[in-house]
Amino acid sequence: VQLVESGGGLVQPGGSLRLSCAASGFLFDATYMGWVRQAPGKGLEWVSRINNIGNLPWYEDSVQGRFTISRDNSKKTLYLQLNSLKTEDTAMYYCVKATGPFGRTWAEPLENNFRGQGTQVTVSS
Repeated sequence: VQLVESGGGLVQPGGSLRLSCAASGFLFDATYMGWVRQAPGKGLEWVSRINNIGNLPWYEDSVQGRFTISRDNSKKTLYLQLNSLKTEDTAMYYCVKATGPFGRTWAEPLENNFRGQGTQVTVSS
């Protein structure tokens, strides 16, 4: 199982980025996927998640209306479009996969969900 994130970088407040997560080693099109982040000195927190066919997204309140999660099952890739970025969005962003026999269960605590190596997003003027 492998999740490889890309697309992070340094951006000014109000700017945009598009994160990608290339998946391999499991049935991507059967698995719920998500994005979590970890800001400096803080724990992991949910950003967004989506069901296996991509029609039921969920967003954490602070990113609702600014971020958009999507997936391309033919490419086994998960995306996160980040718009109207704020300094408080600065964090390492990780792609996560659900677990369980049908790939639809999120483990608790959040750290127990398999994730990639992350991609850094820094929002600063």
